[in-house]
Amino acid sequence: VQQSNNPAEEIAAAKHPRIRHIKFPHRPAADPQVNIPSDGWKVCSPETVGNFTGVGYYFGRHLLQELDVPIGLLGCNWGGTRIEPWTPPAGFRSVASLEGIAGNLDRYPLKRSDGRIDHQTPLALYNGMIHPLIPYGIRGALWYQGESNNAEGRLYADKMKALILGWRTAWQKPDLPFYYVQLAPYRYGGDPLHLPRIWAAQSSVLKIPHTGMAATIDIGNTDDIHPRNKQDVGKRLALWALARTYRRPHLVYSGPMYRSMTIEGNRIRIGFAHLGDGLVARDGKPLNWFSISGRNGQFVDATAEIDGKSVVVWSEQVTRPAAVRFAWHQEAVPNLSNKNGLPAVPFRTD
Repeated sequence: VQQSNNPAEEIAAAKHPRIRHIKFPHRPAADPQVNIPSDGWKVCSPETVGNFTGVGYYFGRHLLQELDVPIGLLGCNWGGTRIEPWTPPAGFRSVASLEGIAGNLDRYPLKRSDGRIDHQTPLALYNGMIHPLIPYGIRGALWYQGESNNAEGRLYADKMKALILGWRTAWQKPDLPFYYVQLAPYRYGGDPLHLPRIWAAQSSVLKIPHTGMAATIDIGNTDDIHPRNKQDVGKRLALWALARTYRRPHLVYSGPMYRSMTIEGNRIRIGFAHLGDGLVARDGKPLNWFSISGRNGQFVDATAEIDGKSVVVWSEQVTRPAAVRFAWHQEAVPNLSNKNGLPAVPFRTD
């Protein structure tokens, strides 16, 4: 919380005794652990909240306000880690593309030359930080990760599937809600399309039941891999939970997501799900970050306009269009959203 926007004001206002948080230390382990040390549960107050998970706190605060029930937050995280260390054995075994790991689980986690466990290798953090929590009757899980697996594209979707199925197996809750954050734009360097491929992988995970994705493409900072607007991230995750887990009706909980493409002469019409109260350019300017290609697969910047419940895309350079991409660049900060303030999710039709 102390690293989020307006920290002084947020900390001073954090008088929520029905929110409690427990923070667990970074602890890789060679074998599944039963206990994990901590400083115990902390009641949310201006004296304690600064060290709470930022996204978790703003998620929990929104649920408290909407549901009027106590909220417990288990802060189990380690910045800069890969996804593999958090995944249980059952998860790796459940996804065919990960058989290279699943078939060698007896080797993991690996050790460094000094004998310490390499916390970036499979099982290391599941053993030490997740397995001890399994007795808790948790309501759901929040996941905010992916930067350290950048450049993996659709393989990252398989790894997320393994994580989700693995945790659901470990807790014996096949319908455990799993809500996650789509990464914000950032100037990583290297191939500028690595991040969009991760975005596509994250979007595809929505096919797994009882999952939800909070998009952050409009609230990032391309110069800061840890953008400070954690308030909206937490709230957007809470919207998914309110709509999907707590069954709040008529709640707009996602920005527009690609649904369909229709070629109309030299233009392509894009249809969306999650329109909310309608499509809008958030800043009142022409839509940006659309590109279009012909059959040669060469994409060029495109003009795009909202037309009712869809967006029409074209370019004078492309007379026979074949495909559209939206926000397909690591630094894309597009302005298309719904009127409910939730951004459109990056996509490509090719």
